[in-house]
Amino acid sequence: MQPVFFTPGPAALYPTVQGHYEEAFRLSIGSISHRSAQFRKIYQHADEQLRHLFNLPKQNNAILFTGSATEIWERIIMNTVEHECFHLVNGSFSRKFFDFAQELHKYAHAAHKPFGEGFDASDVQVPEYAELICATANETSSGVQMRAQEIHKLKKANKDKFLAVDMVSSAPYTNLDFNIVDTAFFSVQKAFGMPAGLGVWIANEAMLEKAERMKKHEGVIGTYHSLPSLWENYKKFETPETPNVMGIYVLGKVAEDFNRIGVDQIRKETDRKAKALYDFAKKSDRFEAFVENESHRSQTVVVLNCQEAAGTVIQKVKDASGMIVGAGYGKMKETQIRIANFPAVSSEQVEALIQTLNSI
Repeated sequence: MQPVFFTPGPAALYPTVQGHYEEAFRLSIGSISHRSAQFRKIYQHADEQLRHLFNLPKQNNAILFTGSATEIWERIIMNTVEHECFHLVNGSFSRKFFDFAQELHKYAHAAHKPFGEGFDASDVQVPEYAELICATANETSSGVQMRAQEIHKLKKANKDKFLAVDMVSSAPYTNLDFNIVDTAFFSVQKAFGMPAGLGVWIANEAMLEKAERMKKHEGVIGTYHSLPSLWENYKKFETPETPNVMGIYVLGKVAEDFNRIGVDQIRKETDRKAKALYDFAKKSDRFEAFVENESHRSQTVVVLNCQEAAGTVIQKVKDASGMIVGAGYGKMKETQIRIANFPAVSSEQVEALIQTLNSI
């Protein structure tokens, strides 16, 4: 019996992924040139399916591929920030985005919230000279979300600044308006239920223009994965270097699967599963939701405080059902569990997990 992974990344493989990889092997996709017509069709298909999934405007945006979402942190900062940026920090991953900016010798400002607390637009005062605002739609480490409407409000109040959204553990759940948001990014090993090794970067033309100005004035914006280089190749549905061709092929197929279901249906199902988990925690005398503010509770990564050692809980769940839940992050490893609520896990599997947690 295959284990059921509720880990927040790498996460459970989406049920169709194995079949898509088998088809990719049958078609020898791992051996084709990234300058071939066959690859260009693969890239174009992924682009079309992701555009439909995220309701991207027909123009003014590019969908670019990198090795990981972590790389995209670096690329965004290098290509859009000459001097100053501003970060909303409320967990380990939003903190790392901020750390990257400092390591790249930018003047990085930050607004901080305690671990487990979230941001609303009304909380945020953006420094006058910041060129870029960095927000996290879903902080994987703490199970905190920033709702899409709050992200949109933040941009509308700061129209002269770029807004970047880390949606690594919430895409495609987070319903961003890409007529408002400048850039967002994710990696495929979370909610898309794929093996790791592919980052997806959605960027707009205003960012490209800024990167080109910086390059013209002898700014360091990167080499083969600079925004101008990626964009120039994107216009031909090519990449600057040999990419994860099989990953791009499978991503296009998974996005097509999602579109067949409908992203609205995926979001509703995600909400139903999250409600079941939070309702369980509310009734339990052994578990409780870590994030107190309900509007800030993640729908895709549910974090629960445990009465007994988290490691003991994780082992009991595995022994009883073959299900694997994630440990808390960092200092919370011994006191919390994290439950990924991605499309790969069904309502029936979530109910089975809740029954197991009740019984151990």
